[in-house]
Amino acid sequence: MTKTKKSSNLMTYAGTFGALLILCIIFTIFSRNFLTFSNFMSILRQSSFNCLLSVGMLLCLITAGIDLSVGANATFCACLAGMMVNKGVNNSIVLIIVIIVAGVLIGWINGTLLTRLHLPHPFVSTLGMKNVLWGAGLIVTGSQMVSFSGLDGVMWLGSSSIGKFPISFIMVIIIYIIMHVLLTRTALGRSIYCAGGNPEATRLSGINSANVLTFCYVISGLMAALAGLVSIGRSGICNGVNAIQPYDTDAIASCIIGGASFMGGKGTMLGTMLGALIIQTLRNGFTLLSIDSAMQNSILGLVIIGAVLLDVTRERMEAKARRLAAK
Repeated sequence: MTKTKKSSNLMTYAGTFGALLILCIIFTIFSRNFLTFSNFMSILRQSSFNCLLSVGMLLCLITAGIDLSVGANATFCACLAGMMVNKGVNNSIVLIIVIIVAGVLIGWINGTLLTRLHLPHPFVSTLGMKNVLWGAGLIVTGSQMVSFSGLDGVMWLGSSSIGKFPISFIMVIIIYIIMHVLLTRTALGRSIYCAGGNPEATRLSGINSANVLTFCYVISGLMAALAGLVSIGRSGICNGVNAIQPYDTDAIASCIIGGASFMGGKGTMLGTMLGALIIQTLRNGFTLLSIDSAMQNSILGLVIIGAVLLDVTRERMEAKARRLAAK
């Protein structure tokens, strides 16, 4: 990594962390319940779902792609386990395996549609997959909520804590460290950045772009499956209606706020985690201040628009800097 790139990453981290700090100060001023240990633990527990989805989303964005099916994938995996519970399957290990296999398979299908069947852009295929999974989640559960009460093995990841620190966020930290090492210290990680930042150089280097892209969407599916498992522990139920919730937009916003780009070739795990914490801090603060849900969605929509504008502005400034350097 060049000194310029390191400096750029540090500036992005500083800006993102500064924004998170400012939000915390604002909510602390307006709500005496915000600056408490229990509330911070609640933010970490609630952010685990989005943090996991954001891992897969980041890999897709780095390759100049996108995965709009992550939230629906997580919900469908939970609903698939719910269907099995309705059928009398109560073995937690079997249910967890089914959830993970289903998520990975859906990710593989998304990758295959892009790389082998050559659909024009993953926006098309993953948006279609989102709707397919929404309908499938309702079908397998008969449009009913399914309770996982008594299935402690399935609910453990999303509901348990060490002391008061949520197990789900400990898993998030471990995954983020592993993915950081993969992206920054391995040939595969360099191939992922290269595939998004410079496709022509990737081709000339002999890198199999199709395999790299498929790997990214498979990981996105795996993260969605783990997020689905966390959601079961958090709520104790599955509900196919949740597949249409804007989980994908939260994940995209987390990545873009954290320094990723729709143009590809950029993004870090630390920046993405900070972005996810910003999104969840906003939601938590709005709830404490009893802000109407419609207003919450409007404000979060503005945040997403702002994140996209930030991405575009950043790209223009860097392109201008490159042109000046070339003179």
